[in-house]
Amino acid sequence: MNNVQTAIAFVRGMNNDEIDQVVEAIKLQRTYNARLVARTLSVGDNVNFTSSKTGRNTTGVVMKIAIKYVTVKTMTGLWRVPANMLTKVEEFA
Repeated sequence: MNNVQTAIAFVRGMNNDEIDQVVEAIKLQRTYNARLVARTLSVGDNVNFTSSKTGRNTTGVVMKIAIKYVTVKTMTGLWRVPANMLTKVEEFA
């Protein structure tokens, strides 16, 4: 059994309060992950992400860093991207 199947089997035995606690723990972990990535970035860094709108791989430059979101300037304009979706790259291809 893989990890997802194990997690599903585990959740099936929970009541609503226990499921709410798991959901809260997942949200906290996502926040932690986003902040961890945001701390590694600096304004002017080249970054790469997959656009949820177009599904394409997009490269840009960090313009602003907030707590969980980063503003990235690309050829198509400014994007507000969750920090955990970004990957730092050396230079544009």
